[in-house]
Amino acid sequence: MLIHDDKLKELASRVLALEAEAITRLVARIDDRFVQACRLMLSCQGRIVVLGIGKSGHIGGKIAATLASTGTPAFFVHPAEASHGDMGMITVRDVVVALSNSGETDEILTLLPLIKRLGAPLISLTGNPASTLAEAADVHLDVSVPQEACPLGLAPTSSTTATLAMGDALAVALLEARGFTAEDFARSHPGGRLGRRLLLLIDDVMHTGEQMPRSAPDDLLKDALLEMSRKGLGTTVVVDRDDRVLGVFTDGDLRRSLDRQVDVHSARVAEVMTRDCKTIAPGTLAAEALRMMQQYKINALPVVNSAGKLTGVLNMHDLLRAGVL
Repeated sequence: MLIHDDKLKELASRVLALEAEAITRLVARIDDRFVQACRLMLSCQGRIVVLGIGKSGHIGGKIAATLASTGTPAFFVHPAEASHGDMGMITVRDVVVALSNSGETDEILTLLPLIKRLGAPLISLTGNPASTLAEAADVHLDVSVPQEACPLGLAPTSSTTATLAMGDALAVALLEARGFTAEDFARSHPGGRLGRRLLLLIDDVMHTGEQMPRSAPDDLLKDALLEMSRKGLGTTVVVDRDDRVLGVFTDGDLRRSLDRQVDVHSARVAEVMTRDCKTIAPGTLAAEALRMMQQYKINALPVVNSAGKLTGVLNMHDLLRAGVL
């Protein structure tokens, strides 16, 4: 059957409108029950155990993953597997979060007596506040929707979206309550770009030892230029005999010197260097170095220890190669 392009757009727009409405309706349900659910999860001494089957199971897996990556230890247990041994994964120290749109999912209802006997608090997210699961829970969160986005009213669409959104609301509320930071998040994602941005230190990428471009204040400007060229960082750091930083000479300083018609063969680098240069301390996050470079519109930073001595030189390209930018 052929379908017109405009009809496809119309159908897609209808789905998004219905799902947006489903989420909007949840705002009025952020009440004392939501707070009680958060309090149970915050006081949990073990893990948050999420249960769900079918499409609710897929949503449950995502909610568990989001909780775990935002400071609330959690994992997903398949209800059918729980009836065949995995129930042993749940302890009295845990909080159980059960998802079921109908609230009458057999595989979950089978576990209710076991959860009650164990004494683990139970939070349910259902589309039916009068359901068996809703009434058995210590806290019930209503995620009912007026209708599914599926034109047949059969495929879980709006209902799963609403459940997922409520799970996100719980996760973010808990994140804020715990004082969870971007650095904490990065520790859960060390292999990704965010982890590199928030965990990488400048010590891991800066140039040290013979790789550092260094010049003495009495060096001829032409020799400083040769040092810049050899080290390829677009700068040379001017230091005294004890390696204390006095300033920097950069590509920008070179252009300004040429504009002033400074003789590169006779001028000393101290005459044209930037004395009040920006520096950064060892152990600083690479992301902070990037922020500093962008703020001051510079491409290189001397790394200076507490004694004022040069310990490294960091270039914008080092951060690019490390994936920080």
